Amino acid sequence: MDMNSIQNFLSTTLTDLAIKILAAIAFWIVGRWLIGQVIGLLQAAMNRNKVDPTLTKYLGSIITIALNIALVLGILGYFGIQTTSFAAMLAGAGVAIGAAWSGMLGNFAAGAFMLVLRPFKVGDFVQIGGLVGTIHELGLFGTVIITPDNVHTLVGNSKVFSETILNYTARPARRVERTAQLNGAVDPLQAMALFKAELAKIPNVLTDPAPEVNLLDINLLGTVIAVRPYCHTDHYWQVYFDTNEMMVRVGKEAGWPAPTPVQIMKTTPLA
Repeated sequence: MDMNSIQNFLSTTLTDLAIKILAAIAFWIVGRWLIGQVIGLLQAAMNRNKVDPTLTKYLGSIITIALNIALVLGILGYFGIQTTSFAAMLAGAGVAIGAAWSGMLGNFAAGAFMLVLRPFKVGDFVQIGGLVGTIHELGLFGTVIITPDNVHTLVGNSKVFSETILNYTARPARRVERTAQLNGAVDPLQAMALFKAELAKIPNVLTDPAPEVNLLDINLLGTVIAVRPYCHTDHYWQVYFDTNEMMVRVGKEAGWPAPTPVQIMKTTPLA
């Protein structure tokens, strides 16, 4: 083979390769843009139909990954690479990755189950994975919550799904649990009447269900009164602290003595 033939072969091959590389780059850019448009239209349609934001984000992530894989396979097919072989190689790699990242895949599967069962949604105040906070985002592998002290916290979906989930927002009202330890000299019936009257004055305390004030226990110090107002979750801590302040104020205004233990002295008669 003379030099002219070699030069013609190299120039033709390099030209074809350069054209294919440029075409692949163009396909990738256009494909990514189209994927973005499709995801945007899908999410806009779901938002118009008032689909839960959690489900919208989750489906958007899954569809984005699937379309990107399809785009890569299309570009490889353009280069003449057998996609069936690539798919087999991808499946084998998937098995190996699955064995190595079993925990991550468990998080992914748990996230899918949570979408079906819907134990909570974005904006709910919950207890998950031993943490309490507001649901910020449900991702493919983890759930993001904002704790009451404003900490951005990521909890693995498998941990969320494997433990008890408490959703404080699911019900229209939440009960505040407080107790008042009274001195034995204080009339518990009078104290209960005063607490009931003052609870009605606290902002955001619900009348339906009505607040509960009951005699909870009797001990050496005196009596224990259970004070249980109901409120919406958004007002929980305001009602909680206002109830504490109300009980202290009522006791001070009524002049109740502080609860102190009663000591019984047993005397032995002199012989």
